Amino acid sequence: MNDPVVEIRGLAKSYRRGGQIVPVLEALDLDIGAGDFIALMGPSGSGKSTLLNIIAGIDKPDRGTLRVNGTEIVRLREAELARWRAQHIGFIFQFYNLMPVLTAAENVELPLLLTPLGRGDRRRRAELALSMVGLADRMTHYPSELSGGQQQRVAIARAIITDPTLIVADEPTGDLDRVAAGEILDLMVRLNAEAGKTIIMVTHDQRAAERARSVVHLEKGMIRTETDAP
Repeated sequence: MNDPVVEIRGLAKSYRRGGQIVPVLEALDLDIGAGDFIALMGPSGSGKSTLLNIIAGIDKPDRGTLRVNGTEIVRLREAELARWRAQHIGFIFQFYNLMPVLTAAENVELPLLLTPLGRGDRRRRAELALSMVGLADRMTHYPSELSGGQQQRVAIARAIITDPTLIVADEPTGDLDRVAAGEILDLMVRLNAEAGKTIIMVTHDQRAAERARSVVHLEKGMIRTETDAP
């Protein structure tokens, strides 16, 4: 494995449900190398989405350490964490999370609004990102005018526009038919292989997991197996 870009030691997370404390992650250790493509798998409630959210700085663990690209993000205050996410994390969601009143290009530009780039530079970067995902001819289209696969491509363009350290994907093919899902996975493989992007993907789909470089299986908040994908 390349030098780890994500280093996790003793990570634990619980939630309160009524009067009970429900453990979700328990003393979890994991390294993810720079340029890796990891699929997180496991049954519902195994902790995979919680782990993804903690790595992305959306949630915080109860205890343990988490270093991403050398930064101990658990110690960051909320304002610092928001800036860190904007610089280092690209998000891909199952249901795209596009703004319906914005065009494809305007949706892709959104993460750049937190940067000092001017409007012209933001638009040029959005056009480049959309070209990379094969949507150069759909820049002025609204989400309602795009297929599900095209909307997910817009979401991927939005995720890569800031050149993030990590791309985190939560069931990115879960709302797509088999053909569209295959096209999205092809694109993610290309981003990993050609652009060197480190990708962490939560999935229930064995076919999707097989496109990753390695698979981490979680069960009851613990890592059961780590294997190379076929």
